[in-house]
Amino acid sequence: MEFTPPLQSATLIKRYKRFLADVITPQGETLTLHCPNTGAMTGCATPGDTVWYSTSPNLTRKYPHTWELTETQTGSLICVNTLRANALVKEALLENRLPELAGYTSIQSEVKYGAERSRIDFMLQADYRVNCYIEVKSVTLSEQGSGYFPDAVTVRGQKHLRELMSVAASGERAVLLFAVLHSAIDQVAPARHIDPRYAGLLEEAQRSGVEVMAWKASLSATAMTLTSPLAVNL
Repeated sequence: MEFTPPLQSATLIKRYKRFLADVITPQGETLTLHCPNTGAMTGCATPGDTVWYSTSPNLTRKYPHTWELTETQTGSLICVNTLRANALVKEALLENRLPELAGYTSIQSEVKYGAERSRIDFMLQADYRVNCYIEVKSVTLSEQGSGYFPDAVTVRGQKHLRELMSVAASGERAVLLFAVLHSAIDQVAPARHIDPRYAGLLEEAQRSGVEVMAWKASLSATAMTLTSPLAVNL
């Protein structure tokens, strides 16, 4: 996935109201960016970090600039735009670059399913194969080389695990895919210290037949793509 037009850089002043961030450009101009991330963004939004942002062609938007990447002061690169995770996974699915999920002939997005009226990120289908339901979660919280999800208590994420367990119990294929969007992460684990309920449900989900996998993105200010499978330690 290439960033077109190219991203521009600035220095982070502060993130506030969850969805907004002020930055200062190399020319000294202060801009307010849209922040497409509802999480805590721990370690991803330190004042002084370099921010890479995109600009919408629709300049009538109240906030036409969108925060895409953070380059930390320790040299890590992080994609903070959570919408990019699904786009990366879809690109990889279409190109059959994820061996565990290759060979399907139909890829549908945002399909309604489950008793709790959820929408699955992707449903894969093929003749003579059971349907495959994939829920994608982006991982950006890094602690000493390990990536943790979630970075804040997630009732919605807990619901998604229950729905995936129901899918697995019905005999269809259920997959939780962690898209790792932080260059310093080498393995993934549930954030038991943040959301113990989610961590417990994730262990239960795996025992119930939900497949849990993680793929890391190769990141730069010009492009990014899923490239490497990582271990998930439950």
